[in-house]
This record gives sequence, C-alpha cells and structure tokens, in this order.
Amino acid sequence: MRKYSHLLSPIMIGGQLFRNRIFNAPTGLAIEPERYSVGYYERKAIGGAAMVCIGDGCPNIAGRARSSQIDLWDTTYRQSLADMAQSITRHGAVASMELLDAGTQANYSRSLGYELYGPVEGVTANGAPIRMMDEDKIMQVIEQHAKAAKYCQECGFNMVTIHGGHGWLITQFLSKENNRKDRWGGSIENRARLANAIIDRIHQVCGSRFPVEIRIVGDEVYEGGYNIEFGIDLARQLEGHADLIHVSTGSHEVPEVFTVTHPSMFLADGCNVKYAAEIKKHIKNTPIATVGALSDPDQLEEIIASGQADVVELARGLICDPDIPIKLAAGREDEVRRCMRCLFCFSHHMHASVINCAINPEIGHEYELTNNQIAAPKALKKVLVAGGGIAGMQAALEAAERGHEVILCEKSDALGGALRCEKLVPFKKNLDNYIELQKRLIGKNGKIDVRLNTAVTPELAKEIAPDVILAALGARPIKPNIPGIDGPNVVGAEELYYAPEKAGKNVVILGGGLVGMELAIFLSMLGRKCTIVEMLPDLNAGGNNLHALAVYWQLRKYGIHATTGTKALEITDRGVLCEYVGTTPSEKSVFDMPKIYPDGQSGTHLYEADTVVYAVGQRPLTAEAVALRDCAPEFAAIGDCVVSKDIWTATRTAYYIARDIGRY
Repeated sequence: MRKYSHLLSPIMIGGQLFRNRIFNAPTGLAIEPERYSVGYYERKAIGGAAMVCIGDGCPNIAGRARSSQIDLWDTTYRQSLADMAQSITRHGAVASMELLDAGTQANYSRSLGYELYGPVEGVTANGAPIRMMDEDKIMQVIEQHAKAAKYCQECGFNMVTIHGGHGWLITQFLSKENNRKDRWGGSIENRARLANAIIDRIHQVCGSRFPVEIRIVGDEVYEGGYNIEFGIDLARQLEGHADLIHVSTGSHEVPEVFTVTHPSMFLADGCNVKYAAEIKKHIKNTPIATVGALSDPDQLEEIIASGQADVVELARGLICDPDIPIKLAAGREDEVRRCMRCLFCFSHHMHASVINCAINPEIGHEYELTNNQIAAPKALKKVLVAGGGIAGMQAALEAAERGHEVILCEKSDALGGALRCEKLVPFKKNLDNYIELQKRLIGKNGKIDVRLNTAVTPELAKEIAPDVILAALGARPIKPNIPGIDGPNVVGAEELYYAPEKAGKNVVILGGGLVGMELAIFLSMLGRKCTIVEMLPDLNAGGNNLHALAVYWQLRKYGIHATTGTKALEITDRGVLCEYVGTTPSEKSVFDMPKIYPDGQSGTHLYEADTVVYAVGQRPLTAEAVALRDCAPEFAAIGDCVVSKDIWTATRTAYYIARDIGRY
C-alpha cells in the first residue's frame, strides 16, 4: 500500500471527480494584474492539488467588504476569469470560485454609497445603520448568487464555494441575533434557510452535477458566538443540499479569534480539525472538509485514514509549498516545506496586495518562473557562499540548481545560522523544520561542497579563487551601553534561547521587538514572570501586523507586562532602574499593554529581576562582508549582513541574486 494512499485517493463530489483529497482553500487575491493572479493559482494546480479555489468573488455590488473582491456581477473580466479557470483545469485540477457577500460587513460598498443590509435592523460598531432585508431583497441575493455561479460555470469553473462563515452575510443569518419572525429567522431551520436556498438555486441554474461547497464555522470560539453543538445542527440542515461541507472556525471580524481562524504559530498543527471531526460523526451522506494549520503530510494522511474528514483544505500550506501533492505521490515527503504559520503571506497581502511567502521565494513570481521567463545562465561559475544561515543556504541551493559549482563555508559546526538558537521554542517548531529541510536538500544535492568550522577570510577566498562571492555573514546581537550590562545577572537573548534554564524566576527583557516579545512568551511558558521594557513608543513586530496580533494575545494570555516609552538607566543586582520618557504610542499599534507610568508623568522606578536580558537589535556584519569584496570578480552581500530584517528579505534576495549569476 502506498504511504499516503488515503490522502491521494480520488473522491467523487457531486458529479465531479477529484484526483486526491488535497484541496486548495480560497485566499483573497485581486484579479489584476491577470498574469500574476493566473500564475499564483496555476502553480497550485501544477503542484497536484485536486481543487484550486479562487478567493473573494462577490455576487452583489452592494456586498463588497474590500475593493479587491472579484466583481461577479460585472462581465468585464469574463476573459480574465476564463483564463484563470483554464490555467487550473488544464493541469487536471478542479477550478472553484468562492462567492462571498459581506452583508453588514460590506464596508467597501458602503464607502461607495450603498446601504448596509442584514437579517435584522441595527447599527455597526462604527454607528453605520443596517437595513433589515425584506423578502424581495433576500430573493434578490439568492438570485445574485445563482447568477454569479452560472457566470463562473460559463467561464470554465467546475464548482463554486459559498462562504457561509467568518462573520459574513450567511453567518449573520445563522447568528442567534437573527430573531426574525418570518421563515428566515428564529429556528435553526429558518436561520439556515438562506444558505440552503442559495445552494439549491445554484443547482437549479448550473445543474445537479455542478458541485456546491459551503464553508461554515463549526464553533465560533468566542464569547457570544455559537458552539460546536450549533455547528452540528447547522451541518445537519445543510446535508442533502450542499455537496461538500467545509468546516472552519472563529471569525474574521472578531480580533481575539482572528488568529484561530487563521491559526498562528502559537497553536498546534491541525488545531481546528477537531470541529470537522465532531461534525462528521453526525453527517453520513455529505463529505466533510477540514481546514487550518495543515501542512504535515503524516497528519494529513491520518485525518483522512481515521475518518476525521473526507477532504483536507490547505491555504497557507499550499502557498508555502504548492508541490505537496506531487512530492507525496513521488515518495519525496522529506522535501515538503511546512508552513511556519508566521502569517507573513496574509499580512504582506494586506499591505502590498501581493502574496509572498517568508520561506518560499517563488511565491508572488509564479508566472515568470513557471513559464521560464528567467533565462538559463550563459556561463557556469565557481561560487563561494560565505555563511550557512538562512540566506547562505538558499543561495547555495539555487546556485547549484542553476548548474554552478558551489562551495558553502560556515564558521560554526552546523548550518542554520543564528536562528538555530530557537530550536527549543515550541511555537518555532516549523522554523526548525525549515532549517532542517534546507540542510537535507543541501546534503541531497551532491553538487554543494559544504565546509563547516570554516570562516571565510580574504586569505581563504583568494586561495579558493571563486568567480563569485556571496557574503551571507549575518548579524550579531547589540549589547547596549547601560551601566551594569556586564553584571552576572545579565544575559543576551540568543544565549537564553539556547539555555532557558539560566533564567531566574523574574525576568526583565530590554527590547520590545519580536526577539524580546517571543522570548518573553517562551519563558512564560516555562513558568517565568516576564516584563518587557521598550524605549520607543510602541512594541515592534517588524511590520507583520497579523503575527503582531497573535503575539499580543499571547502577551495577554501569560500576563506579560510591557512598558513602552521607558528607558533603562542602570542594571543592578536587584533589577533594572527605569525612567519613563513620555512618548506617545502610534494610533495603529495593536499593542495596548499597560505601562509602568501613566502618560504625562515622569520619574524612576526599579523593576526587580533575577535575570536581565538584552534584546535590543542586531548589528549587521557589513564590514566583514565588504572585506571580501575584492576577493572575486563578482561579489554580493545578502541577508542580515546587509540589513537585519526578516526571513523573507534574506530568502528572496538570496534566491534571486543566486539566479542572476552567470548572465555574463
């Protein structure tokens, strides 16, 4: 029997055959530019996903939550949608379109002058009026969904996915606040009537063999939301109508569970599978799909084999590695790149309207890479990579893949760089998996000469005589100039990550960046009491606002005190003497942690601590890198020795600079 025989087995849903049980869950992505969006979705079909769902199609001009939603009432994009569908189906995958009407959350449509509407009259949290939908409006919404589905079918899509969860219109009808007295509210049967009416009408218009999937929430997991018992009752109502019931959890619109709906790295792999598994116990005739924090191949197989679900849906998992299905089919499961759940892809899309992955530099550039628009090297060269951290390993792999002779030197006794220090951190498990994957790939490559315990000096570089030097020397922690910094109770964050047992019961961490905040969470998990002191107005998650949200809730969970606008004056054997300097936090900061001093006051305060940790930033080893500049005809510095930033910056620059080698 094949190792992943259950996961890779075909399944018939509606009248459509799916080649395996790995579906690509919808991720919102604007249709323009078409080349980018086509490449993004096509890549997942090439990688072997059985179904690829296009995110954020809106059937109603008044129902848009965001400007980036695809306008399914407007036929202007017919050719683009046809191209998108064809780019998926020509590789053997099923193309689906998500239909999402935001209802009371249609903030973008409201900004254009449209009224908000919902099951009952009310006002939003911002005071905007909500109009109660009458019978005519409800029937209009049903027809709009059916018309949008037919339009998608005409464009070449094989199915549609109705978004019936996460706070959007259908969820609003399902809510216990829907106390309408007509057939659209009150009982569970009435509250589910809109969802079933939409599904049934789509089947009437598109044919009974045209699959209609519906995404629901199994448990809203927040106070005031519905629980799994309601989720089971809801699924019972949908059985016999929907062809696939896709069980998610939480809500987009409730901040405290946003990073449960989109599980952060602080949650376990497959943390939301239990909701689908519970619902499946009660649903016998309709397949059940699960979603959330899924990328471990063995776990995916176990979910299907044990009957917890019939289908696994991956969003970030297939962003991080679109080739999971074909790697498993080929027996190369040890090459699967597992999602770290850092939420960089989602956060970056919110900032720049582009989906990129922190550890997969291909994402966001799928079209040109898939279609070989980057030319092969004109000349093969000897490449010396100085440094075996994140950037160095990626550069070595790509240069070798392009055919160059590669020598990878690392001054320590192991590849992985500074991030190896986080190996013991439970929520960084998939970061360690990534580092180990890169090491395995380098070992399997056979063309990379790895030299450990070898620091690259100008003398060694001249001896090797490379054509190209890629300096990936990294950065080192900054030790702040504070009286008492050399005391026996003071330690750097990196050292404490390696040996957390060195931390006393009470810990003060100097520095409110990610290193300091994540260290505070890690130590709190081990029973330490932690306080963060930051001189700037805000704690700083490095621009990843969604990971910042996840970090915030962990700081709250463990009772970690953080004080911003606070300067450390001196470290003593009793702790840290601090002064509040009265800076004003940014209005956009997600962090509203309590301060030692109220705004507008000043003074000094001794924060008692057994252990004081400095985590105030990194110094790029720029001078050391530049010293290698004249040791080869071609030279580039990559990664943290240029600027100490994030994994994405290190990975993508290493990848593309390595691809540039040999152009002349």
